[in-house]
Amino acid sequence: MRVLVTGSAGRLGRSVAVGLAASGHRVIGVDRVSAGLAGVDERTVDLIDALATRALFDEVRPDAVVHLAGIAVPFSAPERRILMTNTALVHTVLAAAVDVGVGRVLAASSPTVLGYSAPTWRAGRLPLDETTPPEPANAYALSKLVIEETVQMFARTSPGAFGFFRPCYVISPEEWAGAPTQQGHTLEQRLADPALAAVSLFNYLDARDAAAFVDAWLAAPAELVDGEGFFVGAADALAVHHVADLWRDFAPALGEAADALGHGRPVFAIDKAERLLGWRPERTWRTELDPAALERVLAASDLTGSDPAASDPAHSDRLETRAR
Repeated sequence: MRVLVTGSAGRLGRSVAVGLAASGHRVIGVDRVSAGLAGVDERTVDLIDALATRALFDEVRPDAVVHLAGIAVPFSAPERRILMTNTALVHTVLAAAVDVGVGRVLAASSPTVLGYSAPTWRAGRLPLDETTPPEPANAYALSKLVIEETVQMFARTSPGAFGFFRPCYVISPEEWAGAPTQQGHTLEQRLADPALAAVSLFNYLDARDAAAFVDAWLAAPAELVDGEGFFVGAADALAVHHVADLWRDFAPALGEAADALGHGRPVFAIDKAERLLGWRPERTWRTELDPAALERVLAASDLTGSDPAASDPAHSDRLETRAR
């Protein structure tokens, strides 16, 4: 399949573009800069420019579009700029896709649409899933909700399949090795101090698992994914201890329903993606974190020498699957 990936030079886009190319797709990566991606035909285009975007689509004629471009971090720019940039980008890209007859379009949203950054937000029930009502609390989250509504509009009015996904806190391969995350902390620091990960309710996602999700979405029957949205995250929480043991001190908005999240289970449910697409994440912080950093984190938590699978059933299941 000929797949155009917008935002291909970004932290999520790099892994998605390379992962799709490795899976056998012909990938055209589009961003304002090139990233030197293996197996990817990179183009430098400012997608805010509708004429330049349409010219690119006329030339490439992709079978599918994965739209990841946009301002990717809340409060990293003035609120109005975030809102205007992200919403203009999605409409420009999706309109160009429709004009040239692209059959499939998948756009990235965010878990932040639920509004958990607001001081007054409280979880109605857990885990949070696709039926949890959105309550955006800043321009970034609002822009992502507009992206979802734009996707839904095109799903209602255009042929083909249009969908969106909400990737959790994305971790790129180099960040497991010690590079700073998007908030400037290392993963070792985020695991050692639960307060750092609590602001995102301990959610995370390896960028390579995101690429596998996109590949599964592209392969699914159109009628199964058209107009649908998916949470996409790791099968555990970005925390050494269970969320049930942490929420009272670090995430009180979760409430007592979090007591049921034992055995390392995440706050955000990913069941829909597994049920409809057969996708399941393969990586956790226990398997991907730099070994020396992992040892320090476990030592600080009095877990040195323990079997990671004992506190992570998802990891145990994965080992069993690989053994078979």
